[in-house]
Amino acid sequence: MKKIITLALTAASLMAGSLVQEAKNAGMAAIPESQTELLKLIDNPKNPITKAKVELGKKLYFDPRLSKSGLISCNTCHNLSKGGDDGMEAAIGHKWRANPHHLSSPTVYNAVFNDKQFWDGRSPDLEDQAQGPIQAAPEMAATPEHVVAVVTSMPEYIKEFKKAYGKDVKIDFKKVADTIGIFERTLVTPSAYDKFMNGCPSAMTKEQKEGLKTFIQVGCASCHNGVGIGGGMAPMNVAAEYKYMNVGDFKGDKNGMVKVPTLRNVTETAPYFHNGMVKTLRGAIKEMARVQLGTKLTEKQVSSIEAFLGALDGKKPYMKVPMLPASNAKTPRPDVK
Repeated sequence: MKKIITLALTAASLMAGSLVQEAKNAGMAAIPESQTELLKLIDNPKNPITKAKVELGKKLYFDPRLSKSGLISCNTCHNLSKGGDDGMEAAIGHKWRANPHHLSSPTVYNAVFNDKQFWDGRSPDLEDQAQGPIQAAPEMAATPEHVVAVVTSMPEYIKEFKKAYGKDVKIDFKKVADTIGIFERTLVTPSAYDKFMNGCPSAMTKEQKEGLKTFIQVGCASCHNGVGIGGGMAPMNVAAEYKYMNVGDFKGDKNGMVKVPTLRNVTETAPYFHNGMVKTLRGAIKEMARVQLGTKLTEKQVSSIEAFLGALDGKKPYMKVPMLPASNAKTPRPDVK
């Protein structure tokens, strides 16, 4: 009996190894288990991650006073207690206005693995991206001068910048955005899929493994690959036109390329697509297959892929809401106009 069990386990391990290799051949990759190897992937050589920078970046990420109204923080649209987004069709910003292009907020979890940031890929990294929403009129609607005035009005923030960057640090708008970006680099969520890819055959269920096979076989991995299972740039409407293409005016970058969203934690980030018009994950799977792959999936294939996507639900970093420095007479007042 013991020999039979051993043979069965060996066979299961070999089958899992074959599937792992198939996934790797399709361009898929895992979040490394080694913290040293992970740091190599997420760190910014120009502004290395340190504990002091991360803690300061977290406070700035949660601080609504960086916005013109004093009501909107980065966490408003990229809610870390949920899927790292806001669950809205179109992001809601200053004066409670919806994004004029009807663009939804992508998740910030695992965004460090994206090749480019924003739906049109116009930013090269998280630090650069962090500057955009703060200044955008439909979002936080602040000026760089406002942001610097808020931060430098509070002695506690000045002290923390000096701790993070040295006593001669220049606190300017770029430094604030860079520090938020450093914090965002740490928002990585390893999942059952990663354990499986890193050598644990039992980490994924039988249904999830079958789903991974289906995911690869039908062509999903042609765009949703890499460590982020997405995050690169790809053309939209390859085989057919997205049925809600007329909602909003977004058409991609100048070449019609669109950032491929990560599928990590995708069960938590409905609604789907750039304009949030597809409400269910099954609906998104079917529409993506029609638009990008030119195929109509069977219900069994949809269920199989959906099962695999559940294996991408990851463990979020422990998050304690930071206590922010108190405003004072020098801190700019909220402006809701």
